[in-house]
Amino acid sequence: MNHFSSSLVALSLCGVAAAFAQTLSSPLGTPAPSKSSPAGTPSAVPHGQGAGVHSPLSPFAPLKQRTDVVAWSVLTDVKTRIQNRRIVPMYPAAVTALDQKTIRLQGFMMPLGPGEQQRHFLLASVPLTCAFCTPGGPESMVEVRTVKPVKYSQAAVVVEGKFHVLQNDPAGLYYRFTEAAGVK
Repeated sequence: MNHFSSSLVALSLCGVAAAFAQTLSSPLGTPAPSKSSPAGTPSAVPHGQGAGVHSPLSPFAPLKQRTDVVAWSVLTDVKTRIQNRRIVPMYPAAVTALDQKTIRLQGFMMPLGPGEQQRHFLLASVPLTCAFCTPGGPESMVEVRTVKPVKYSQAAVVVEGKFHVLQNDPAGLYYRFTEAAGVK
């Protein structure tokens, strides 16, 4: 198992722990109520938020709505199905239309290696609350490979690059940026 795969395994395991901790933090251990429309169906994800859970205890503010980036609500609108004992993403047309296009996305860096300068990292829709935890599922993260190193930041960053919608990634990722650069 390479460093990238082992990092994703550790991140996945902490995602389970984070969900458990969220359940325990609710009154009497009951899960927090989900937002619903008057008809009782789940409401749409707010524009610019993601499928991940932005902890109210986080010292970082949620992402502000921007018109110059793709909204996470577009990327997180993915359904899944089981095929050959694997979970397979089913992307809506709005997502598949972004494949191979140069786009901008705002998010929070999750370094995959040590150092202040990063060339390979995950960009997440919500900030990390634990160094080993994923803030959401694969629909709320993008693997980023940059041309030049990007300085690590705990604050939200904007990345621009060639966007790839992944069909059968061995690490279970849904999205990747190549030829990417940080945007000031």
